[in-house]
Amino acid sequence: MERGVVEGSLEGLRTVNRGRVVEALRRRGKISRAEIARDTGLSRSTVSSLVGDLIGEGLVVERIAGAEDAGQGRARANGRPPVLLALDPSAGLALGIAFGHSHLRVALADLSSDVLGERRRELDVDREALAGLDAAAEMASELLHEAGADRDRVIGAGMGLSGPIDHASGRVQSREILPGWFGIDVQAEMEQRLGVAVRLENDANLGALAEAAFGAGRGEQDLVYLMLSSGIGAGLFLGGRLFRGAVGMAGEFGHVLVDEAGPLCRCGNRGCLETFAAGPPLAALVSHSRNEPVSIEDMLALAADGDPGARRVLEDAGRITGRSIANLCNLLNPGLVVVGGRLAVAGDLLLEPLRESVRRYAIPAAAEAVRVVPGVLGERAEVLGALALVIHQSDPLFV
Repeated sequence: MERGVVEGSLEGLRTVNRGRVVEALRRRGKISRAEIARDTGLSRSTVSSLVGDLIGEGLVVERIAGAEDAGQGRARANGRPPVLLALDPSAGLALGIAFGHSHLRVALADLSSDVLGERRRELDVDREALAGLDAAAEMASELLHEAGADRDRVIGAGMGLSGPIDHASGRVQSREILPGWFGIDVQAEMEQRLGVAVRLENDANLGALAEAAFGAGRGEQDLVYLMLSSGIGAGLFLGGRLFRGAVGMAGEFGHVLVDEAGPLCRCGNRGCLETFAAGPPLAALVSHSRNEPVSIEDMLALAADGDPGARRVLEDAGRITGRSIANLCNLLNPGLVVVGGRLAVAGDLLLEPLRESVRRYAIPAAAEAVRVVPGVLGERAEVLGALALVIHQSDPLFV
């Protein structure tokens, strides 16, 4: 084997191990070198070497254990309190930017994943690409100003879009799904506005990463994050890693066929799942029923108050979505489906019909193996995933 190949393999392994150490520190807060070795399965010498690098880079600091740490059973060597390690929140900041179809959310966090500020703005994202990028840069500047932070402390930004992403080019893959963004070098445009490195990802993938790292999917190796909002997408987390497909099109769940004679979809096909179960067509049905304009939030509030029309459309949406999820269970056999997005607020009104359809239409063994649960991060899942792309960029889960 050539020397360069060996060196490259060793460097890749070191990057993976570094990610494991950072994740242990993120998860445990303050932890000793010995505890890191036990948590990660790495040798003490490897942990010491990696920790030395992280301290040298200013990402990790040493702290003397206090009384509360002794209470957790940490032994004192020679009567001296042990030295614990922690991520240094002041070492840098991360920006998270999440574009939905009709809104934009931007957040600022330190390196311990504590969110320092967050903003949301309604926006016609699908067609106003450059205006959306300008708005995101403006909101990021406002957050930095409010936090009293200099821009040079920002180590990077993660950004999510509601469409398929070509990671090789940093561009949107589909003219039909995001017409205003097609052909634009989104990554380069955002980097020019922010002055920092930007990592671009599909928004449902970010939701999957966030729920896998922080939320309902912690510890799971195979999960599907189903985002039900103004559009519908799925983040596929398989074998402990994000699955994007050959050209980034994996997870375009809103465009699976439900009825070939159904309504015309924005993608150009007829009868896609989005035309039956996404927020806008559901709200339009309730608007027609009540003979007055009804937003997605209005519809959810009406359903919570017992309005029969609003409840019926959400139940039907769960039932239709569950049939498509059943097909996904037959194909991928996930252990967990996490439902997030704006419509997830409906809770069991939406989820019970969805579960019922999975039980009815999936192969029994696949149906028995899967749990369908609500996400715990709410509408913030995607922006938290965007932050995690930066904060945990050495972690193989976020590559």
